[in-house]
Amino acid sequence: MHLTLHVWRQKDTRVKGKMVRYHADDINPDMSFLEMLDVVNWQLIENGEEPIAFDHDCREGICGSCGMMINGVAHGPRRATATCQLHMRYFKDGDTIYIEPWRSSAFPVLKDLIVDRSAFDRIIQAGGYISVSTGSAPEANSVLVSKQDSDRAMDAATCIGCGACVAACPNGAASLFTSAKISHLALLPQGQPERQRRVIKMIEAMDHEGFGNCTMHRECEAVCPKAISTDFIARMNREYLCSLLKG
Repeated sequence: MHLTLHVWRQKDTRVKGKMVRYHADDINPDMSFLEMLDVVNWQLIENGEEPIAFDHDCREGICGSCGMMINGVAHGPRRATATCQLHMRYFKDGDTIYIEPWRSSAFPVLKDLIVDRSAFDRIIQAGGYISVSTGSAPEANSVLVSKQDSDRAMDAATCIGCGACVAACPNGAASLFTSAKISHLALLPQGQPERQRRVIKMIEAMDHEGFGNCTMHRECEAVCPKAISTDFIARMNREYLCSLLKG
């Protein structure tokens, strides 16, 4: 495959960026999108040019490190697929592909396609934890959890914190991420001690970071690599209202 790439290049947060055109030649259709970028970077390095900086780690759709806008869509054209899981066979020979970083004021660009997502870490630090005794793990059957609750908790817990929901949202909201982190703990017995203050602290932290308000465009759900439902946003809103009334 031979492709034309338009890639966002930006030295750091203080410098203005721009789109730069590259040619990706001899790309195997079975390569992942990140492997394709690896090939382009090898060519750039051989030519004495600066390689394209992008986040990656596990390359198995688990860590949430990879993330970029591909032709204007977070993680690219495939639903429920992280960038590292996207293969080049879903593009055509001769295609032109535009590659940009997440666009959000809460995610400043550090370099090229890498953005600072530490705002997510601070939301988790505000309340995404439970009070447990350290030491050996408890017996699995000592705390009973209904199948329905465990399934819903697991659905929420699949969030990998990639930030695609924020990048896709017209308002730059982080409600899907935050609601998933709140819900998976609120649904389980272990998460009950901090339940009320957790939702208040995490939403306050989310607002403090400068994320926009959710107006339920549902773009977040459409691009989430784990297909997390916006139902969790409704659950978070109920949790928040109940916590305020009880507080």
